[in-house]
Amino acid sequence: MMARPEKFIDESGRRVDGRLPNELRPIKMQVGLLKNANGSALVEYGLTKVIAAIYGPRESQKSVSLPDRASLRVRYHMAPFSTEERKNPVPTRREIELSKVLRESLEPIVMTNYFPRTTIDVFVEVLQSDGGTRTVAATAASLALADAGIPIKALFGGVAVGKVDGVLVVDINEVEDMYGDADMPIVAAPDLNLVTLYQLNGVLSKDEFQEAFDIAMNAITGIVNMEKETLKSSYQVENKEGDLEK
Repeated sequence: MMARPEKFIDESGRRVDGRLPNELRPIKMQVGLLKNANGSALVEYGLTKVIAAIYGPRESQKSVSLPDRASLRVRYHMAPFSTEERKNPVPTRREIELSKVLRESLEPIVMTNYFPRTTIDVFVEVLQSDGGTRTVAATAASLALADAGIPIKALFGGVAVGKVDGVLVVDINEVEDMYGDADMPIVAAPDLNLVTLYQLNGVLSKDEFQEAFDIAMNAITGIVNMEKETLKSSYQVENKEGDLEK
């Protein structure tokens, strides 16, 4: 278990990993990794790495099919090797809860009404955990859905804002999450001005909440712009490969 640092913010204003309070971890994105999935994406926020895979839409069993829309199923899971101590592969209560939380964050954006009596499965696997797994998972799901060609109202992304040593910090890592004063994960679609997931652990004043929310939305806007560039680059590569084959 990680030890609590004596200070989260040093004399130069930098955090335990060297970042400034308003600085995101290095972010990497890639789509189309899994050939057997309809869509897939790998997203990294620093040391947190999450892969998402989309299967469907495919015909539902009659017992679970919905006459007016697709059934959206989300499975969030942490790989046994994703944490410092080996994790039991059996889904925990937390993983089951986060599967539900992520599904509810996707439902307002995925256009399931286009595919009645079908199922769309979203599998999210945390390969390495260093805090913020639910928000990284949401970003990975956004990219994977787009890669699969599933109609969505807009791209979305997630980030967590925390409070350590009385200072608001964006994109918290594991130690800031474990020992900080507050943790506020948010998932949003900036192009729709829509927030689909908001949680708060800890206490923030009214002014701190508004500042933290603004910080999160600014960060998510940048993350969604990175998603757009990632998708654009993947299509350009596909077009070049197609031209070479011709």
